[in-house]
Amino acid sequence: MKKYLKKLIYLQILLISLPSWGASMVGRLGIGMTNHLISSQKAISLKLQRNRSTAFGGHFAMDSSSDGMSYALGLKGYKYIYEEPQLNFYSALSATYLTYINQEEETESGYQVDGVFGTEFSFQGLESVGFSFEFGMSMYQYETKTHISTIGHNILAAAVHFYL
Repeated sequence: MKKYLKKLIYLQILLISLPSWGASMVGRLGIGMTNHLISSQKAISLKLQRNRSTAFGGHFAMDSSSDGMSYALGLKGYKYIYEEPQLNFYSALSATYLTYINQEEETESGYQVDGVFGTEFSFQGLESVGFSFEFGMSMYQYETKTHISTIGHNILAAAVHFYL
């Protein structure tokens, strides 16, 4: 047990001592995925940072089967609050229109509006890949019910973007 604890301490010291430099994402288009939709659809996500303080994005998801077709289409606006090397802290507002197939195999529609705070970070040497996580409030109509709830999205649910 002590051997593993020593290795963990050495690894933490190594990670803390690594130098880091910020990467500018201004004007770069990020293409990736998000899994934050209440309908559990995996969406293609786009993000463009217009300047050092704002960015906007969008997402699209689709699922077609013999039962019918469901999709989601949304927009997201970002306001950067704090910037560190390899990390940006932001607030964001997103709105999504979605359709889904209910238990009676009928197509219904709903919406999802999220107000979140989040972080996007990258690793030194992999500045073109951004990993995000988010937390905040969500209001959505899904399966004929309207909800207001707190949310927290981990790295793979919030978004992963590759910047061109």
